[in-house]
Amino acid sequence: MIKLENITKEYRMGEDIVHAVSGISLEIEEGEFVALVGPSGSGKSTMMHIIGGLDTPTSGRVVVDGQDLSRANDKELSRYRNEKIGFVFQAFNLHPTYTATENVALPLIFSGISQSKRMKMAAEALETVGLAERASHRPNQLSGGEKQRVSIARALVTQPKILLADEPTGNLDSKNGKHVMELLSQLNKEKGITLIIVTHDMEIAAVAGRIIKMRDGQIVEDER
Repeated sequence: MIKLENITKEYRMGEDIVHAVSGISLEIEEGEFVALVGPSGSGKSTMMHIIGGLDTPTSGRVVVDGQDLSRANDKELSRYRNEKIGFVFQAFNLHPTYTATENVALPLIFSGISQSKRMKMAAEALETVGLAERASHRPNQLSGGEKQRVSIARALVTQPKILLADEPTGNLDSKNGKHVMELLSQLNKEKGITLIIVTHDMEIAAVAGRIIKMRDGQIVEDER
């Protein structure tokens, strides 16, 4: 499903060059649940952004589901992100004046799907994450755990093959964090979605079937 070949990513900070990722090669199979673990600055979020088509490597090759992202233009990357990837972020990123249903339907706006069909698909996604009864609520009427479940529903609504979650429990207490991880694990098992989470918390990472530890832009351990 995902193949990285000798990936590097460099950023220029003034006169200095930061090596965010240094020569990483990695394969992730379809349906795997992988945790990318490491301290701040280890390169784990950069890796996720490269896999998600949000960033491009300085050198190396990225192939996802048979598509060579290294050769893709902006339009092709945009289509890739919309059709194959679902994103879940720590900060939820929900529109404050939209209902849960309207927030979930947002990724479908540019898909050519009618509004009524978009609302139906959004309602089904909310039901999948157990929030059907909160469909008409706005973010300020939802708890932190509910907001994250809305963001997961939004990630699912396009029926992606890959779900990328960057610190999905970072803004939640331990109880809600546990519920979110149980939901993500359930989606991985029942729907066969390839799931990759970024976390610095080994207790969260332990839920995954594979843990990849990173430090200083390199993989230091890969444990199944």
